[in-house]
Amino acid sequence: MTEQPDPTRGATPFGIDPAQLRISGDPAMGPAAQRACLAEVGQEEITVAAMIDAVTDPRCGAIVTFDGVVRDHDDGRGVERLEYSAHPTAGAAIGDVALEIAERYPDTLIAVAHRYGPLEIGDSALVCAVAAPHRKQAFAACDELVDTVKQRVPIWKHQHFSDGASEWTGALG
Repeated sequence: MTEQPDPTRGATPFGIDPAQLRISGDPAMGPAAQRACLAEVGQEEITVAAMIDAVTDPRCGAIVTFDGVVRDHDDGRGVERLEYSAHPTAGAAIGDVALEIAERYPDTLIAVAHRYGPLEIGDSALVCAVAAPHRKQAFAACDELVDTVKQRVPIWKHQHFSDGASEWTGALG
């Protein structure tokens, strides 16, 4: 008899069909609209702890987080600070992304927030948490969540460099 591989073990297969990450016998997590627990764009400080609080659930044995912080360099240049600008539709767009990821990964709970306005080095700009019964589901969904937010949410970054120059770049793509 050929033994079936244990989908909870081994490397996380990023880009795999999310249905292949499901484990039979796990409890139902509910409709996607309920599992997209938090999705917002705002000027207030955002934290990993707040995202974890939004997705903590006794059915979940894994919570994967991402904390995108402002770094002090970009493409070999020193960065002093930056400002994010958000289109008025950014809040709706990040909500759509959270819902889409929740639909693609039916065993996950999603929380994501992007900050705009002036940010200093070390400030969190994009923070998310994904909870799931098992780690592979959470890792794969979190990876896709971050990439999709960066691709589709209309937010732009104005970097101020240490040499006095500045540059606008799209957070899209």
